[in-house]
Amino acid sequence: MSNTNPKEKEVRDFVAEYLQMQYPDAIYRFDLAADQKLSVGQAVRNKKLHPHTGYPDLFIAEPRNDYHGLFIEMKRKGAGTYLKDGSLSSRQHIQEQKEFLDNLEDRGYKAVFAVGIDGCQKVIDEYLT
Repeated sequence: MSNTNPKEKEVRDFVAEYLQMQYPDAIYRFDLAADQKLSVGQAVRNKKLHPHTGYPDLFIAEPRNDYHGLFIEMKRKGAGTYLKDGSLSSRQHIQEQKEFLDNLEDRGYKAVFAVGIDGCQKVIDEYLT
């Protein structure tokens, strides 16, 4: 990829291509609602259909080891997800996402943050191989 710091959408697009090439039989789905510009009516309907905040960007519906599937909250590099000391940011949005990931883990899913293209590839490869 030519851009050294791709936007989250570009990370998602690359990861979709990567999954198609490396794991063509894997069943997965991206949550695209966060990127959409919705009308007021669409936003109300979307909120009714998806009442939880912090839903991860990617779900891979492939059971592995003791997990039912893999959820990934994808972040671009430099998004401030992690602080310099390696701890998670205290920003409300990040903490809501972390709470949702923890809830998924409690239900038997692998659920993690992944930063950048390399981070996403690493998480996917470790999970699927």
